[in-house]
Amino acid sequence: MDRAERVPVAIVGAGPVGLAAALDLARHGIRSVVLDMKPQVAWTSRAICISRRSLEILDRIGEGGRIAAKGLGWTSGTTFHRERPVFRLEMPHGPADRHPPFVNIQQFWTESFLLAALADTGLAAIRWNAEVTGLSQGAEGATLTLADGGSLSAAYVVAADGGRSRLRDLLGLRLEGTSYEGRYLIADIEIGAPRAVERQVWFDPPSNPGSTTILHVQPDGVWRLDFQLTDEDDAEAELSPERLSARIGRHLAMLGLAGEPWRLLWSSLYRAHCLTLPDYVSGRVAFAGDAAHLVPIFGVRGLNSGFDDAHNLAWKLAALLDGSAGPGLLASYSAERVAATRHNIAEATKSTWFMSPPSPGFRLLRDAAVALAGDHPAFRPLINPRQSAPFAYTHSPLTTPDPAPGAGVAAGQPLPDLPLPDGSRLHARLPRRGFAVLGCGVPAPRVAGAAALDLPPLPELTGDACPVLLVRPDEYVAARFASAEAAPVAAALSRALGHEQSARSAAA
Repeated sequence: MDRAERVPVAIVGAGPVGLAAALDLARHGIRSVVLDMKPQVAWTSRAICISRRSLEILDRIGEGGRIAAKGLGWTSGTTFHRERPVFRLEMPHGPADRHPPFVNIQQFWTESFLLAALADTGLAAIRWNAEVTGLSQGAEGATLTLADGGSLSAAYVVAADGGRSRLRDLLGLRLEGTSYEGRYLIADIEIGAPRAVERQVWFDPPSNPGSTTILHVQPDGVWRLDFQLTDEDDAEAELSPERLSARIGRHLAMLGLAGEPWRLLWSSLYRAHCLTLPDYVSGRVAFAGDAAHLVPIFGVRGLNSGFDDAHNLAWKLAALLDGSAGPGLLASYSAERVAATRHNIAEATKSTWFMSPPSPGFRLLRDAAVALAGDHPAFRPLINPRQSAPFAYTHSPLTTPDPAPGAGVAAGQPLPDLPLPDGSRLHARLPRRGFAVLGCGVPAPRVAGAAALDLPPLPELTGDACPVLLVRPDEYVAARFASAEAAPVAAALSRALGHEQSARSAAA
């Protein structure tokens, strides 16, 4: 590495969030260097559930097709009390949807596909075995010092280096929140037996009495099993091949697969955390993914919120680098994504308390709800796992207040990828980069700095009141308008670029 090298953006961490950020920056024509201390992709499954919104993001940045094709889609889930089904989760999905609510795919496949797409852009370099040991910042950017004696300077740095973030430590920053005592043993097994692709959860199963077990099916005949450990279990002892094999064998026997051959691929221990940095921007460094926040696996908000981080951040860095951004734009990244994380933590905490009750009283109530749900439908909503859903930036400093809340897609919400009468899809009609003004049944106002799209009437999108929408580069609706006048659109665009005021002070 050239010791005097400088790039627009340096990204620390070549996991899916860092790679997605690099690919998204490349979509905007921004060159980056991605640094990772590993020698290559880590060939373990780790985060496996990718949401519909994440697939839409991956489509937009240029790598959704292979991930969607390899992944196994699912729309439902079954919850059992012991061996009896007591709740059926059916997530909204219809023939107009391009993607299912979730797909299961091993993280190494996701990373491999992102790396291949990134190589095709020619706008990013991946540096393996690159350990960051120092960080300094100034008015014009930041410089990373590397273990090999080299350095890399950048106008901006994206810290996507995971839950044990080195950059977080170098800046003296600490995650805030709660870590829970409940522990899970995670195991991936290769098995030939077919199984429904859905979320399956057992409370107090004969194979793991007094605890819970979760099963997800992955591509290539792989099952993910999550076993909750009891307070009496020695976690390290339970990871031993003998005890782990016996635990897996008991669950397979419960499923009627006692003689089915299987092979252990990977195992790990997991503990639920609800932690976040209070601010995701520190000078010229922006934190994303697990480096910024840690949320429980329940509801699959971890990696999916990381993709949201990367997609939110990339267009803002591009606007800062091309000079179109106002002084509040970078701070708006923190304002929007910290708010999203706090919402995710609130939802995940409810699920965590249900999956891993924090006290005997909670456990008594949880066990009663599960036991009663089989015969009493009124108790079934208590078992709803609260799967992740897109967060609305309704109160963002970049969002213009909505003139008609409740009609169509409100300002601050993501634009749905609707099918259009000509057979195309709405997201495919958006510009590859930059803002768009949509006129739905009316001519779109022509405003400098935004592409104008004239579309047919889309009442499910606009309702009857707001036929014109300003859409951000991350597909979020920044503003809606009752008429096709250019001046209000131009003002909303200025606000959405952070010109109107400091987003940090507006969010305080």
